[in-house]
Amino acid sequence: MKPNQDWQPAGWRNHTALQQPVYPDAAALAAVQGELARLPPLVTSAEILALKQHIARAQEGRSFLLQGGDCAESFSDCESGLISNRLKILLQMSLVLVHGLRKPVVRVGRFAGQYAKPRSADLETKDGTTLPSYRGDFINAPEFTEAARVPDPRRMVKGHARSAMTMNFVRALIDGGFADLHHPEYWDLGWVSQSPQSAQYRKLVQSVSDAIRFMETISGEPAHNVNRTEFYTSHEALLLPYEEALTRRVPRQDGWFNLSTHYPWIGMRTAQLDGAHVEYFRGIANPVGIKISASVTDNQIKRLCETLNPDNEPGRLTLIHRLGADKVGAELPRLVRAVRSIGARVLWVCDPMHGNTESTSNGFKTRRFDNIKAELETSFDVHAAEGSHLGGVHLELTGENVTECLGGARDLSEADLERAYRSTVDPRLNYEQSLEIAMSIVHKHQSLG
Repeated sequence: MKPNQDWQPAGWRNHTALQQPVYPDAAALAAVQGELARLPPLVTSAEILALKQHIARAQEGRSFLLQGGDCAESFSDCESGLISNRLKILLQMSLVLVHGLRKPVVRVGRFAGQYAKPRSADLETKDGTTLPSYRGDFINAPEFTEAARVPDPRRMVKGHARSAMTMNFVRALIDGGFADLHHPEYWDLGWVSQSPQSAQYRKLVQSVSDAIRFMETISGEPAHNVNRTEFYTSHEALLLPYEEALTRRVPRQDGWFNLSTHYPWIGMRTAQLDGAHVEYFRGIANPVGIKISASVTDNQIKRLCETLNPDNEPGRLTLIHRLGADKVGAELPRLVRAVRSIGARVLWVCDPMHGNTESTSNGFKTRRFDNIKAELETSFDVHAAEGSHLGGVHLELTGENVTECLGGARDLSEADLERAYRSTVDPRLNYEQSLEIAMSIVHKHQSLG
């Protein structure tokens, strides 16, 4: 990526910035930004550039991107059990995909920085009291009190520390052999034996283990690169003062890098062409994503491609379509054709979660597994029909035994939601639903030949 000579990390301030909190003390905010700018980065430029190469291969159909994690992290979730379970489900899903797709999988966790969330309204009213909306732990607290809802810039420092601890633990697990394909049975969660998918998964694990032992027996050498795996992080780069403070130049590299994460993305609510987020993203050297909804016009998607990747660099730009099961068949073909018409290199990724959100009769925000699966399968069909290919999936999921999405192998009902609904923002796939999605991706891919 050629450096933008006219670009600076703070240049977004000259544009309209949506979904940003109003901090009551500007001097305190500036002091926190200065402190963040002096703290060590969370990722390195070498890791970022390596991921960009992996994404370039996924654009060509030579690998598949698996991106998943919590809808919004909370500071209280920074604990070893939750982190390791989150990593386990992504590793197990990737094992299913590697085995079934017969290609490498790029593993990206939606964590270690997913502490800010866009909201549909700035204010929230309960029992006649109106307060600022909860915007994620980076910004304020979920308790419905005046003190908790005041935006506090010091929360960014706390979020940086939680992100660093999360990433340090993930790296330690992987370097210590947690992801060793010789022993995928180590990834089992405590309740996997109860899952309807258990027998199929264990059969797959045995098949992978047998294949590795066979290769090593024939070659007389250890199988290459099966004792550890590369793992990357991502988050929606929503809170621009935080992202600006972690954006730096690095020795022996051109341009500016966002060192808060490997793979930031722009959400649908902040994807305006003349907005602050697009202005910020156009100048960083990271691979970047942008969420695409049915409201995006052909001209808008073309201009976004040209703005965010003017040099048409491989691995630079990911388009994450989130259209809904009822719209994907009608809307996705035109979007694919619009991008093809300008020859833009992009990685197409399906987010089958956000377009399928609904509220139940008992007041829970949920998603139906059948709709999630249907949007994903239709996306594969559309890309195949258009001469394109779907190169990845973007999911909100957890390694915990939650009941937040309806359906799946256990056919969770509305009554089940009350049993283990723990998300503070959006509903997530639980462990077995996530594994079932991975298996459905394999089945769909194999049916397309």
